[in-house]
Amino acid sequence: MAKKTVAIVGRPNVGKSTLFNKLAGRRISIVMDTPGVTRDRIYADCEWLGRHFRIVDTGGIEPNNPDNIYEQMRIQAEIAIERADLILLLTDIRAGLTAADQDVARILRKSGKPVLLVVNKVDMVGAPPAELYEFYNLGLGDPFPVSSLHGHGTGDLLDEVIRLLGKDEEEEQDEDIIKVAVIGKPNVGKSSLINALAGEQRVIVSDIPGTTRDAVDTLIENPHGKFLFIDTAGLRRQSKIYEDIEKYSVLRSEMAIDRADVCVIMIDATEGFTEQDSKVAGLAHEAGKACIIAVNKWDAVEKNDKTMDEMRKKLADDFSFMSYAPFIFISAKTGQRLDKMFDMIKSAYAMNTLRVSTGVLNDLLANATARVQPPTDKGKRLKIYYMTQASTCPPTFVCFCNNAEIFHYSYQRYLENQIRAAFGLEGTPIRMVIRERGNDK
Repeated sequence: MAKKTVAIVGRPNVGKSTLFNKLAGRRISIVMDTPGVTRDRIYADCEWLGRHFRIVDTGGIEPNNPDNIYEQMRIQAEIAIERADLILLLTDIRAGLTAADQDVARILRKSGKPVLLVVNKVDMVGAPPAELYEFYNLGLGDPFPVSSLHGHGTGDLLDEVIRLLGKDEEEEQDEDIIKVAVIGKPNVGKSSLINALAGEQRVIVSDIPGTTRDAVDTLIENPHGKFLFIDTAGLRRQSKIYEDIEKYSVLRSEMAIDRADVCVIMIDATEGFTEQDSKVAGLAHEAGKACIIAVNKWDAVEKNDKTMDEMRKKLADDFSFMSYAPFIFISAKTGQRLDKMFDMIKSAYAMNTLRVSTGVLNDLLANATARVQPPTDKGKRLKIYYMTQASTCPPTFVCFCNNAEIFHYSYQRYLENQIRAAFGLEGTPIRMVIRERGNDK
């Protein structure tokens, strides 16, 4: 059974993300004193008195703001309201009751969902201030005074949340979910891809670079399996990062790579390979993640029967440092080849988690050294005693030898190629660790 969901909604800059982070117990949503920082729906698990539920942070609702981004933020908030079991309407005691608060309350009353009225920024402990009572005018019952910054009043709020949610439902832990981070420079279509795969407007899409700021999780379950897609902010050159908000976004993207099993590296087919694509891919490669390179906007490229092969060869040269990564040419706009992506993700994940027995590895090693003799240096010949796999994610192999100094990089590459030829390992990097026998360095 799915966990029950609590959505935090309200007008911009009342402290929704601060309260979200406080209830989640960790800093997930970006918090700034700037309206409109949170744009998409951000999910987190929350636990109180042994009860577990999900909380959703939303962008600020401004019903009368014609700006395109604010309009899409409102749509995202309305989807969160529709899917929530309980809604927390957050207001700001310092600003007092505003017309925007009344507009949001009107939307919530029409939804028919249970609503708790929460008045934020009541930072003083003790009797509630007189300003609290004007919020009764919203007609949503007794307001809960809280300080999302300091945590005052959140215990009483959570007690009421648990009471209204009713009996807790047991949820099986899904161990078979593959976590997929969609990464790339700004405006390559990451959010469009997530929406196309999910079959809904899950994240805001705009031609404005930097629209996505948080790392947004989307669970997709289909005949291929269960996948948790993580949409990330576009990573651009350090010199182009002006806002503090964007610095947090870059950090979120790096954290998303760290917790992902597979990284889908998106590039723009109409622009081709750029230096920034190389840097973004390098982050996933250095982290040892399974990788797929998705060439998006393929529908916008003028092509003939040789175009795909020619671009594949060029990209293979550009991404020579991660030659293991397969390419897929897609269109998030038209849905072209998106279904094939799931099989590629599963295959890359399987290779990244593959474990090979020591016996099989040493049979391969014996054949490889017989075919190409290990190198010599000043009369000393390299002897490789045996090989074993130390870990997965990525597959890491340890070679024990007599002299690590003459174990040339070229011979390491030769052995790596032999391993790939024997076991496939497409989509995952390989780590080789060289040790002298009796030496723990």
